[in-house]
Amino acid sequence: MYLSNRFFWFLGSVATLFAASYPFSWMFPLAQTMLVGFLGLVCTDFLLLFARKPAVTCRRELNPVFSLSDPNTVRLLVENQTNLYLRLSIADELPEQFQTRDEEVKIGLAARQSQILNRILLPLSRGTYDFGHINVFVSTRIGLLERRLIFEQAQQVAVYPSIIQMKQYELRAMRHIAHDSGIKKMRRIGHSYEFDQIKNYVQGDDYRSINWKASSRRAALMVNQYEDERSQQVYCIVDKSRVMRMPFEGLSLMDYAINTALAISNIILKKQDKAGLLTFSDVIGATLKAERDTGQLNRILESLYREKERPVESNYELLYEGVRRLIGARSLLLLFTNFESMYALERALPTLRRLGRAHLLVVVFFENTEIRKLAQEEVVTTADMYRQTVARQFLQDKKEMVTKLRQYGIQAVLTKPQDLTLNTINKYLELKSRGLI
Repeated sequence: MYLSNRFFWFLGSVATLFAASYPFSWMFPLAQTMLVGFLGLVCTDFLLLFARKPAVTCRRELNPVFSLSDPNTVRLLVENQTNLYLRLSIADELPEQFQTRDEEVKIGLAARQSQILNRILLPLSRGTYDFGHINVFVSTRIGLLERRLIFEQAQQVAVYPSIIQMKQYELRAMRHIAHDSGIKKMRRIGHSYEFDQIKNYVQGDDYRSINWKASSRRAALMVNQYEDERSQQVYCIVDKSRVMRMPFEGLSLMDYAINTALAISNIILKKQDKAGLLTFSDVIGATLKAERDTGQLNRILESLYREKERPVESNYELLYEGVRRLIGARSLLLLFTNFESMYALERALPTLRRLGRAHLLVVVFFENTEIRKLAQEEVVTTADMYRQTVARQFLQDKKEMVTKLRQYGIQAVLTKPQDLTLNTINKYLELKSRGLI
């Protein structure tokens, strides 16, 4: 049993009336009457709540898998099976990762009425989330007492890399939708040699693709039609060292990279290429050889789900050995990492050049959006001027890193964390359209 705020307001009012009756004796009977009425209401409220267990039910419905950094809906189904109007205060025990302990939902339910409550949760870390019990505090219209009902609804849900984003980008890439902030249409450069079919010549077809033998048999011009080459190997390489622990909008750089690796792997498989995975830091983590079978995406998803950041420096020499042992034929390597200084890039550059000679290497690293905001702030004091100068120098260093990588024939993508998936997919489609893989 719990005493409500209304209980104390009533009790305080009665006590005030008794105190006022000391100088004004005529108020004493009124105070006694109010005290008796108050006690009667308390007894009535007690009997309504505790004479028998209130027929109130509450259960939680949620998906067995949550999607990282996406809105996920949790439903609470509440039903009042009594003949009384009840006020309910519902406190759901959310997983500790959300750090929410003081939120309650207050509703009123008429007799024999039910209601569905929807709540949106935004998980910002992968792993297992434990939901606890549901606590429902029940009170009547009198509202002096509350009774707590505990519904044992302990549940576990796994938070996986963003499956929702993966589906969204798949639709945009497969339909070749071109938006200002969407998948770009890439002009094909050169000629693809993956034969598709022979079709009738129409105006605008490349005359160099005319199939003269088929044309002579049909007595009409026929041309060979080609498509993007298939069964090419594409590997996502995710750096999980300390440089990827930097948070942006509540999500670490590694989680941004993991969401992107899942989305791009799905598109790679839809394009009939082979998708593989490799993670590294001071040790080699998950390794999946590039395959195109139906279970490859699930294997990539499970591997990414289990990966954790490590508070150490990345070992690029170890990465080179891992790539050399895992990957035989020339492949496209999408390396997700981060360089915060030119010195860090120069340390890794010899290994990156060796990888670039054996494979088509794309280095994807991040722009610091907080520093860009600082560089664009209004200057008021001398200290502001110094901070802005340093911030602009930092941004210039990032651009020079891109230039330096391209000087050695290494593809580079400098992107904001929130645009990582979009820019990576565009780069893959560009390289495929240009016939570089």
